[in-house]
Amino acid sequence: MTSQIETRLATLGITLPEAPAPAANYVPFVVTGNTVYVSGQISSNADGMITGKLGDTLSTADGAAAAKTCAISLLAQLKAACGGDIDRLVRVVKLVGFVNSTADYGEQPAVINGASDFMVEALGDKGRHARSALSAASLPFGVAVEIEGIFEIS
Repeated sequence: MTSQIETRLATLGITLPEAPAPAANYVPFVVTGNTVYVSGQISSNADGMITGKLGDTLSTADGAAAAKTCAISLLAQLKAACGGDIDRLVRVVKLVGFVNSTADYGEQPAVINGASDFMVEALGDKGRHARSALSAASLPFGVAVEIEGIFEIS
């Protein structure tokens, strides 16, 4: 049986990658009851990590594109947490986004919109969520964006 969510992602040109392995001493997700907490996913694509600082070396559009890659990784982790059945998703509850940005940069919400907009485009009403968008003086490995997520599953 084909996953409805993965079919929808395919129409958007997205195939979920394998869930990224943790980079340190933590687990990529924790499932407790019907809630999945996914550890922060860093901006990366097929070419590697997306690095840089918003307000300096990256534009807001670059940051939003980087945030979208984090959202794709979040869904990959969610699929792994659901034993491969991502259709167990009931809804995205909350995203917390960190933006590697200069002290005077104030467009963090527009950057994290790259993830939020993608979740709604890919998941419809299941993708609507609460959110925080925060500035960070630096992020691990110099990445542009890191996003963690909380999901409800059946």
